[in-house]
Amino acid sequence: MDTLALPALSGVEHAYVDLPGLRMHVAEAGVGEPVLLLHGFPQHWWEWRFIIPRLAPRYRVICPDLRGAGWTDAPVEGYTSEQQRADVLALLDDLGLDRVRLVAHDWSAIIGFQLAIEHPERIEQYVSLATPHPWIRFQPAMLPGAWRLWFQPVIATPGLGPRLLAGGDQRLARYLLEQDGAGGALRSVEDREVFLAPLRQPERAQAGSALYRRLILPELRRIVTGAYRESRLTVPTRVLYGTADPALVPDLHGACEAYADDLAVQPIDGAAHFLADQRPDPVAEHILAFFGS
Repeated sequence: MDTLALPALSGVEHAYVDLPGLRMHVAEAGVGEPVLLLHGFPQHWWEWRFIIPRLAPRYRVICPDLRGAGWTDAPVEGYTSEQQRADVLALLDDLGLDRVRLVAHDWSAIIGFQLAIEHPERIEQYVSLATPHPWIRFQPAMLPGAWRLWFQPVIATPGLGPRLLAGGDQRLARYLLEQDGAGGALRSVEDREVFLAPLRQPERAQAGSALYRRLILPELRRIVTGAYRESRLTVPTRVLYGTADPALVPDLHGACEAYADDLAVQPIDGAAHFLADQRPDPVAEHILAFFGS
C-alpha cells in the first residue's frame, strides 16, 4: 500500500507496527485514556474520519487498519476470527496497553463481542455499531430482509468475489458503500477513491473474499445456531443501530439479560448501516456519554 497516498486528517499521525506475521498500519490522534476503533468492510481507518475529531480532545484514539485492509499487510492467510482477535491483542501488547475502551463496526463488531467475552480484562467498555449482539434468535420477522445479504456468498466465492471487488468499475464494492438505506458511506468524491483504491490490489480483494468465507459467514452461522448461548458478557456494552437500516428489524436486537450484565440498545435516527459516516454527531455523543466524558 506504499504506492497509495494516505488521506490527510488534521491531528492524525500514522505509524506501522510489526506484529507476528503482520505489518499493521495505525492512525492515531489525541491524548488520554485509549479508545480503539475497529472498522468494517469494505472500509479501513478512514471510516472514523468524522469520529476521530470528536473523541480526540478527550481520548487517545487508535484506529488500526485490520489484516488485509487499508495500508496494513494483506497476507494470504489469517482471515479467521481467531487470528483477527490475535492481531488486535498483539497490537495492544505492542502499544503497551493493558486495557482499552472499544468501538467496532460491522464484522469487527463480532470480533469486539468475542474480545469482550473472552478477554474482559482487556476491554473496559464496548460500543457495537450496526451489528446486533450474538445472542439473537431466529424469528420469522427476519426473513423479509434476508435477501439483502445476497452479496455475502458472492463475495465469499473464490475467484468470483475478488474479481467483482477489484475489477472494472468495482460495481459490487460501490454497492456495498452506497446502498444501505440512508445514503451509504460516501460523503465526497475523495471518500469513494479512498475506499475503492485499496481493493484494486489483487491481494486486498482476495483478503476481502477470504474474510467473508472464513469469518463473516461462519460467524453468522454460529450466531444463528446459538453458539454464544453458553457465554456471558460482563463488559458494559452499548449497541447503536440506525433506524433506517433495512437489514435490521427491532426484534433483531432482542432481550439478552440472561447473557449480559450491562447491555443496552440505542437507536440513531436518520442512519442506516454506516452510522459513523452518516450521523457522526449523535454517534460520538452516545460514545462519550457512555464512556463518562
